[in-house]
Amino acid sequence: SDVCSSDLKVLHWKRRRGRLVSRTIAVGNPDSVAELVEVLEREKWTGYHVLGMCGHEAPHGVELLGSVADLPAVALATGADAVLVAGGSYNSAVELRRIGWALEGLGLDMLVVPSLIDVAGPRVRFSHVAGLPLVHVQEPQIDEAMGFAKRTFDLVGASLLLLLGAIPMLAVAAIIKLQDGGPVFYSQPRVGRQQSEFMMRKFRSMVPHADQVRVDLDHANEHDGLLFKIRDDPRVTTFGRFIRKFSIDETPQLLNVLRGEMSLVGPRPPLPDEVAKYDEDVHRRLLVRPGMTGLWQVSGRSDLSWSESIRLDLYYVDNWSLTGDFVILLKTIRAVFFRRGAY
Repeated sequence: SDVCSSDLKVLHWKRRRGRLVSRTIAVGNPDSVAELVEVLEREKWTGYHVLGMCGHEAPHGVELLGSVADLPAVALATGADAVLVAGGSYNSAVELRRIGWALEGLGLDMLVVPSLIDVAGPRVRFSHVAGLPLVHVQEPQIDEAMGFAKRTFDLVGASLLLLLGAIPMLAVAAIIKLQDGGPVFYSQPRVGRQQSEFMMRKFRSMVPHADQVRVDLDHANEHDGLLFKIRDDPRVTTFGRFIRKFSIDETPQLLNVLRGEMSLVGPRPPLPDEVAKYDEDVHRRLLVRPGMTGLWQVSGRSDLSWSESIRLDLYYVDNWSLTGDFVILLKTIRAVFFRRGAY
């Protein structure tokens, strides 16, 4: 088992660097192909490199290689290994079969992509009924994400972390106080489950009254969407830069976890002015408690775009599991150690 896991990691590592990939042609309407290409570009470990597409028109950034009728000739000309059949490429089972017949004898893999992007594998079950391939999708376990097991996990985990980190946290508090005489903690209103507001606390990593000069730095914002981030923020103190690198400034949020305002793992806790600008879909991330860490933390932190951050939060809400929380905590240790996306 350990050998297989090691081999798989090596395979994924090579694929992320453009090796051992399947040269692929996509078929479908522009929106479906664009969504498919976005996922495959993001998750390069899957090993599918889209050469272009066949159809009536192509989305931005994807080369139009011909029509669906040209697919066999295009596959031969490009030396493709596989064909990805996305939404809009066929209107019936008969048309899908005809695509398969056209590719017969070319030695290509034909992969039909259902419209189930960002649905975790354990929620999906396949069956065949009277020749019909059916995909059963289990509903999201949001009630369990707010249930007894999750809360127990949070209480036990936060208590142990506070017990182990008490002395280091006292040392951090003393250094912050001694550096400029300002407050030890920075408190900020955040929005939790069902849009309830609470005060989230961190160790102060910026100069006192940093919020008052924020407006003067709006022009330097390096983030898109509703987030504000500057890689070399002049308001951050020398010691503050250190505790940010290793996410030490976040540790007082363990108290928020004990109070039930946050969870150890969950969506990123948003600001009230962010929530006021949410569209209908994004509000779904408020169905569970925000987390000290989450998929956003282990997938790039501040390097993520706004849309990517939201996608990860919604994925977490729809595909929650206690095992997943445990895995995210383990990955958080790695993300903090390598300081990826922290500033």
